[in-house]
Amino acid sequence: MLFIRRLQSQKTPKKLISADVFAPIAVGIVVLLLWDILVRVMHLPPYILPGPILVFQTLITDWNELFSSLLITLQITIFAFVAAAISGLLIAILFAQSKWIERSLFPYAVILQTTPIVAIAPLIILWLKNNTFAALVVCAWIVAFFPIVSNTTLGLNSVDRNLLNLFQLYKASRWQTLLYLRLPSAMPYFLGGLKISGGLALIGAVVAEFVAGTGGAKSGIAYRILISSYNLQIPRMFAALFLTTGLGVLIFVVLNLLSDFILSKWHESAVKEEN
Repeated sequence: MLFIRRLQSQKTPKKLISADVFAPIAVGIVVLLLWDILVRVMHLPPYILPGPILVFQTLITDWNELFSSLLITLQITIFAFVAAAISGLLIAILFAQSKWIERSLFPYAVILQTTPIVAIAPLIILWLKNNTFAALVVCAWIVAFFPIVSNTTLGLNSVDRNLLNLFQLYKASRWQTLLYLRLPSAMPYFLGGLKISGGLALIGAVVAEFVAGTGGAKSGIAYRILISSYNLQIPRMFAALFLTTGLGVLIFVVLNLLSDFILSKWHESAVKEEN
């Protein structure tokens, strides 16, 4: 019994220093050290390439202003992401109900995805000039919409044919088949689309803010990056970039945890192997 308790007590430290956590942290530290050494050895001025220490100091100094702008961008990202998730799921369900509907409308979803957001963002902002926030949300939604539609449609159409025949044998209705078979089968695909869409929603929000160029108290983090580059405040620009990158990583981690939580008890991709 004592031996078993010692083994159980040794499991927690191993999890804390697992390779999944230690490896990325180690690589990040090495990159920061190499970055700092490069700046010092080559005597690069801050307006060319600031050192990581200067960037960190700038981040602390300008934290209130940068963080408030980051929250504005986060709001745009969340609204666009939720809209993309709901609309993408509903449209994918519509596609799954009829092949003719899918063949008729899916090409337009592809066209919407392949149209450069930089080209159409000025038009959207012009059309919604009385509500700049809504225009930015629409731009981010366009970028985040397609992965959810594409992945979920693929999942709904990838149902096990044997199970589908079983549902037909028991004369299940179309909606019963959708609710109890197609949607559970498509859940991993839908969650995979969410992981992609979360980062794309942030990218769409940042690009839309660049195009809009809105300033003032309600300006997003992209405007801070833009103004810092114009004024050659490169340490401030890097600090804003680090905040944006950190937000993207946080979004991915949260969606990954959500996916593992939903799939951990029943799907092979998330079920932990027992030794």
